Amino acid sequence: MIGKKMLGNRYELLEKIGEGGMAEVYKAKCHILNRYVAVKILKNEFANNKDFVKKFQTEARAAGSLSDSRIVNIYDVGNEGDINYIVMEYIKGKTLKELINEKGKIEYIKAIDIAIGIAKALECAHKNDIIHRDIKPHNIMITEEGNVKVTDFGIARVSNFSTITNTAKVVGSAHYFSPEQARGTIVDCRSDLYSLGILMYEMVTGKVPYDADTPVSIALKHIQESVIPPVQFNSDIPKSLNNLILKCIEKEPIKRYQNAAELIEDLYSIKNNRDTQIKLNNNYDDFTRVMDPINIDDFSKSNIYTDGKEEEKDEYEEDDEDEYEEDTDEDDNALKRRKNRNSQKNNGKRKKIAIIASSIVVILAIVGIVSNLLFGGKLGGKKVEVPNIIGLNKEEAKKLVEEKGLVFLVESSEASDKPEGEVISCSPNEGTKVKAKTKVKAIVSAGNKKVKVPDLKNLNIEEAKRKIIENDLNVGDIKEQTSSEFKKGMVMEQSPSSGSEVTSGEKVDLIVSKGEEGVVLVPDLAGRDIKEVEQILKSLKLKLGNKVEINTNDKTKDGKVFNQSISPNTKIEEGGEISVSYFRYTNELP
Repeated sequence: MIGKKMLGNRYELLEKIGEGGMAEVYKAKCHILNRYVAVKILKNEFANNKDFVKKFQTEARAAGSLSDSRIVNIYDVGNEGDINYIVMEYIKGKTLKELINEKGKIEYIKAIDIAIGIAKALECAHKNDIIHRDIKPHNIMITEEGNVKVTDFGIARVSNFSTITNTAKVVGSAHYFSPEQARGTIVDCRSDLYSLGILMYEMVTGKVPYDADTPVSIALKHIQESVIPPVQFNSDIPKSLNNLILKCIEKEPIKRYQNAAELIEDLYSIKNNRDTQIKLNNNYDDFTRVMDPINIDDFSKSNIYTDGKEEEKDEYEEDDEDEYEEDTDEDDNALKRRKNRNSQKNNGKRKKIAIIASSIVVILAIVGIVSNLLFGGKLGGKKVEVPNIIGLNKEEAKKLVEEKGLVFLVESSEASDKPEGEVISCSPNEGTKVKAKTKVKAIVSAGNKKVKVPDLKNLNIEEAKRKIIENDLNVGDIKEQTSSEFKKGMVMEQSPSSGSEVTSGEKVDLIVSKGEEGVVLVPDLAGRDIKEVEQILKSLKLKLGNKVEINTNDKTKDGKVFNQSISPNTKIEEGGEISVSYFRYTNELP
């Protein structure tokens, strides 16, 4: 493709910079506007497929109708022969997938910033009745400046008042699509928020929550399998972010965030206060794929994870028909012998049936005994609901969980304003139906622990915020003051002071430098007439404070300033006050 004639007589393809399931992306130069652009070209194998060409055109219409700084701009769309292409904004940067692969995990404050950017892009799309349906890190660009750009609206759908109708095929990326996409049922904006939740999970843990050998197996996990909370893979993330991610990836859409605005609000809250309460309602690549909808009934545990290999079954066959030789000259004795043979054969059959029946009874009895011993009589049987243990102390919670035939396990303890030992979260969530003997993992309160306030002076404001949060504290009030000593954006003062022991979660207030903006040099007022001093100070945006008179019999000194409260050439803020002392002539002195 590179080096061939220019597309549309203006776009020269320079280098291949990306590839997806349906298209390849090239860096190109527009020779009319003299700028670099990205050109997305539908792969040759799909060029004659009307459905794929239609999806490709959908991307241009969907993204082209949106106006948001976080969504990649579409400049042009066209085709030449079998080449279908879209011209879009060229982004200098990396995909979020590349960033995750490089870093392993992304620091949670940065992950929140990225998630806010994606959520705002989705909010714009959803307000325009467009569902992206393929949110994944491969479709998120991070610019060199750290800004978020959402791209690839190739399988987006326009919703109407009845939302999106069911389709015959599942479209999306198996690691990131929602349970309703896997089933091929109704999809709406909450499906995009589910995918964003999976993406956030990957950012903070370095791994996707569901993985398997085939896309079908992954899809089934989205539908059936409970997720391991991300905090178990990364203990540095706050409980609030852990809960936010779990809320995004609830299997039932009604339990998720209902729109992007709700999610954005909570993301900002966590960024400013890690102890924000988030309540829960209760090697295949990730190319975009087209799959048959998943019907759970078509898969059992014996064939979901065996790549289609079925277990061999022993078959018991027996011919129920008796075979007789034809005997036309049969006498009575022969008839008796035949009846005896038949009788013996029937008796043998009955014995076989009796033995088989007895064996079945014995097997069922053994199964029953094992069931009672191991599962309280519920072998592979009836599921029970996880009880509500939030707010109970761990002893009460243990008793309630064990009464349900489940196993109680304290996973960890976290500092909180709740009494020590009180359950503050659990997994699986309250109301989840699970098998007997399932472990219910609880996080309990460690009470209000004491922490030392870090030294924040001379730190950049963003570094100071991060350090406050890392030390289990919250960012308090931030005020700005001009300063010639501290550079703009640097912390000048903090309260409580560094080294102080405070309760976990306490707020730390900061005073941050505005730099020398609004700072003036104090003039030398000595020898100036008191009448002109006020005008001099006013011109410098300073104020004249107290005026102290000192009597003198030297008429030449009358009205002259001889002392000032702030020394000359001192830097002070605009609006500052300067008091002066000046001579007042009188002839009453001796």
